[in-house]
Order: sequence, then structure tokens, then C-alpha cells
Amino acid sequence: MKTLNNNFYNKIKKDFILCTKLALVIGIIFIIINQQFSLKGVGLTFLISGMYSFTLGLGNGIINEFLNTKWDWVKETNQRVWAGIIATVLYTVIAVLIIHYVQYIYIFGYKVESFFGETLIWVHLFAIIFSLGVAAFLHAKGFMDNWKSAMTQESTQQQIVAKTETAKFESLKNQLDPHFLFNSLNVLTSLIGENPAQAEKFTTKLSKVYRYVLEQRNKDLVPITEELNFAKTYMQLLGMRFEDAVKFNIPDTVSNNELKIVPLSLQLLLENAVKHNVVSSSKPLEISIYEDGNYLIIENNINPKEAIGKSTKVGLQNIADRYGLITQKGVKIENDNKTFKVSLPLLYKMNDIMYTDDLENSKYVKAVERVEKLKEFYQNLVSYCLVIPFLIFINLRFSPGFHWFWFPIFGWGIGLVFHFLEVNNYNIFLGKNWEERKIKEMMENENQQKRGR
Repeated sequence: MKTLNNNFYNKIKKDFILCTKLALVIGIIFIIINQQFSLKGVGLTFLISGMYSFTLGLGNGIINEFLNTKWDWVKETNQRVWAGIIATVLYTVIAVLIIHYVQYIYIFGYKVESFFGETLIWVHLFAIIFSLGVAAFLHAKGFMDNWKSAMTQESTQQQIVAKTETAKFESLKNQLDPHFLFNSLNVLTSLIGENPAQAEKFTTKLSKVYRYVLEQRNKDLVPITEELNFAKTYMQLLGMRFEDAVKFNIPDTVSNNELKIVPLSLQLLLENAVKHNVVSSSKPLEISIYEDGNYLIIENNINPKEAIGKSTKVGLQNIADRYGLITQKGVKIENDNKTFKVSLPLLYKMNDIMYTDDLENSKYVKAVERVEKLKEFYQNLVSYCLVIPFLIFINLRFSPGFHWFWFPIFGWGIGLVFHFLEVNNYNIFLGKNWEERKIKEMMENENQQKRGR
């Protein structure tokens, strides 16, 4: 809620700054056009410019942002559209009439009875339609920004799914690597004959390692304490395997128990350290894990194996990719040929994500199609609000005896209404969602005919 309020006030602050700039620019333009260089003329021009900019611009901006906090453009499109239309029309009509009353009655000295006279009524109408056009453009822009954000988030979520599954597969593959299993079983075989008690401990540690892998494979983030406890168990297993050839330093406590990291990332990094370095009593492998700022550091000395071949770095790349998709803080990798260091970002939480099995399903396709229809509708609406006032002006200026502007107002307006109904999948005679109901009915009839055969 606090983040939502901050976003709301930040956007209003930006709108306020924009309206201030707009009022100044429009005021300067009209001062130059009307040659109002006196102190009174400049003051009145900026006053009128500010009334229009702040009352209409900032007011509609506040309404737009407030409605965005109540209804989601993508998930609750119908409610958001209707709320926007009703709120914008009511506010714009009232605001324009108040501004004009102050402007023409108090500032310009018009008589009160002339406020709805033949002359000013067209001024009111022109200002209202023009303002509604600008407001419709702002609402359309807000919808497109939210839709773009939603589609980007959907795409990112699908990437997270893909990268997460890839990393889980790599982790399991490394755990079940025949070379790892072969070495572990050889150690276990030797211990059974030499030290049965140690063999029992080794088996217990090995089972804990596999159990942890199975428990964490479906999680996106795990508490750092769980991952460190697992790392201790895993390093103890390596200690039984390599004895004094492996030295490790893992902290017993952390700065904050709420901190989280990507699961099994430590296992991948520890296994890579063993895989790519010589592990012997003469050249022991030293591994240290510690916190540094907002990162968990995994550091080891480098004693490269000569016959290992070129590393694919698949496991390390998967960890970096997963972090890159869920946070702006990336994984840091440092190698000075003496020490290899990987810094994993420490996170507090991750937004709840609902994964879909198939991004290319019918719901997604329908959503894209509906967005395209909405774009066309808003373009049509903005054109209507901009062109109609111009036609009214042309009509009243050059042929005031015949008001032909009513024909495009009603003709185009009816088309706009039907366009809106089409966007919302509504038929006047058949009702809402008639296409889906008709398709469902036809499919049921077809299934019944098949069963009859």
C-alpha cells in the first residue's frame, strides 16, 4: 500500500510540473499573440492559462491515476473504461463551466444571463469537446502504458519459468552426474571396509544432499540460512571424500534471516570449484562463504586442472540468468588467476507469480486481439473529439444559417458507440459475450451429434 501511494504521488508530482510548464508556455504564446505586455494583461493571461492547465490537465490527471489504483486496465478493462468515461465527462463539463464562469463573468465582465446565451454556449461546447478529446488521449496513453507493462511482465515471467526449469535441470544433472556418483560410491565402499561408522555418516550426509535437492527444486527463492545449512552438509560430504584436501569456512549466523537467494546456487558453485581445481593434500582447495554488503560471496583459490578441457560455464550462466530476471542486481564474477569469486545478490522477497503452462494459448491470443481493438477504438474516439469541434467551428463561421454539423456528430457518434460495444464483445440484440456463448452452444451441439452417431 505504501509503494502504491508513493507511485500515485510521484505521478501527480510529474503531472503538476508538466501543467506548470504548459501554463507558462501557453501564457507566453497568448501574450505575444494578443500583444498583452502590460502587467495586468500578463497577469490575466497567465491566470487564465493556469486555470485551464491545472483545473483540466492536473484534475484529469489525478482522476486518471486514482482510477488506475481502483481498477486494473488489463484485468478489469470494462470497469476501468466506464469509470473513466463517467468520471472524465462529469468532471470536464463541471470544470469547464466553472472556468468559463470565472473567465467571462468575473474577468471579462459578461452578464450572468448571457452565460448560456447563443454565443457562449458554443464556446462551452467547443471547450468541453476539446477537453474530452485530450482526456481521452491521456486515458488511452495510460491504458497502453499499463498494457505494455503487463505484457512485458508476462514475457519476463515466462522467461523466469524457462530459466528456472533449465537451472533446476542443470542442478539435478550435476547432482546425478555419473562422475560424482562414481566418486561418492568409491569413497563409501572404502569407508565400509575401513571405517563403518564413518561410512554410515557419509551415507547420512549423502541422503541429506539429495533430499534437499528434491525439496528445493520447485522453489524460486529460499532463505539464506537454509542454503548455508545445506552448503555445510555438502562440504562435510566433500570433506569425507577429500579429507584434508578441502578446507572451507561457512558462517554460522547471517545478518538478516529474511534474506533469500536462488536455491541450489551454492551447490552448483561448490561443485564447480571441485570440478575445475586440483584437490590434493599438497594443493588443498580452500572455499570461503561470507556476506559483504548486499551480496553473499563464494570464494576459492585457483589450482586449475590441466586435463579438464574448456568449461561450458552452463551452471554459472544459469545462476546469472535467473538472478538477472528477478532483480536488477546482477551476479558478479571475479577471476584474478589466483582467486575465483562469485557474488550472489541477497534478496528480501520476490513478487508472487502465477505461471501459465502455455503462453501461446487462446486467452493470450484473445487478449492481444482485444488490445488491438481497444487501440483502434481510442484512436477513433480521439479523432472524433478533435475533428467534431473543428467542423462545428467551420459550420458556424462560414454557414451559420444551416447547422449541418449535427449530421457528423450523430452519424460518427453512433458508429463510435457500436465500435465500443464491439470492443467489449456486446451485441445490442444478443447481449454481452454473445460470440463466446454462440461458439460454446455450437460446440455442444456438435458433441451431441457425435454421441448420437
